[in-house]
Amino acid sequence: MSEHSLSRIAAALERLSPPPPPAADPLAHPAYVWREGTLVAARAFRPLALELLTGVDRQKAALVENMRRLAAGLPAHDVLLWGARGTGKSSLVKSAVGALQADGAALALVEVAPDALAALPHLFDLVAEAPRAFALFVDDLGFEEDGAGARTLRSLLEGGAEARPDNARLHVTANRRHIVTREFGEAERAVNARDVLDDRLALADRFGLSLGFHAIDQTSYLAMVEAYARARGLPFEAADAIAWATGRGARSGRVAWQYVVELAGREGRTL
Repeated sequence: MSEHSLSRIAAALERLSPPPPPAADPLAHPAYVWREGTLVAARAFRPLALELLTGVDRQKAALVENMRRLAAGLPAHDVLLWGARGTGKSSLVKSAVGALQADGAALALVEVAPDALAALPHLFDLVAEAPRAFALFVDDLGFEEDGAGARTLRSLLEGGAEARPDNARLHVTANRRHIVTREFGEAERAVNARDVLDDRLALADRFGLSLGFHAIDQTSYLAMVEAYARARGLPFEAADAIAWATGRGARSGRVAWQYVVELAGREGRTL
């Protein structure tokens, strides 16, 4: 086989299975993505200003304080943020990190996909010796049953023979308070249902800090819209904001932000 043919085959194989991205310096960037077992710098980390997140003052204070302890090398909890969709769970994690970074805290965000939990021990090894703290962010996590993923997370939280590094803590968002569905399959109904339920609830219990987020009323929704719009100098009418939410069948921080994006587009403004 000619050298040209071998080169073509090698190029085709590389296209099918590209090499992993180069590893990023764990001290050089404000946020990262854990991708294919490699720490990759986030392309654009622009969290909302913490003060723009309204209606979640209690959750905000608790999360920021816990992250502050983490960044200072003090004991800190793994955090579960649970509740209704679009209520600000993910935004609060990113905004809290951004706010503490602005205050000079040695803290970075690392986003981890829910299907990459098994690779977390490798990530722990990479960051353990870094003179910096890491908020490991797992967004929108949920298990339909107590399978391998749930058992992996439980093991990571309770610690095995090798302890997790003190400078890394998990920050998990979930729509369900207990992460794992409470419905039983046929096999589980054949055993003691109470035992199965207790085992599933034990996963959520392993988070030292659990913060609930709930559906908001119209007044809170309009306060969110006003905060976003005022920060960007955008005019709005309450009736129009309400109509926008009605058309989507929900009032939430996410819908409020989507409405502000719509306002900016109408005004020919960038965000």
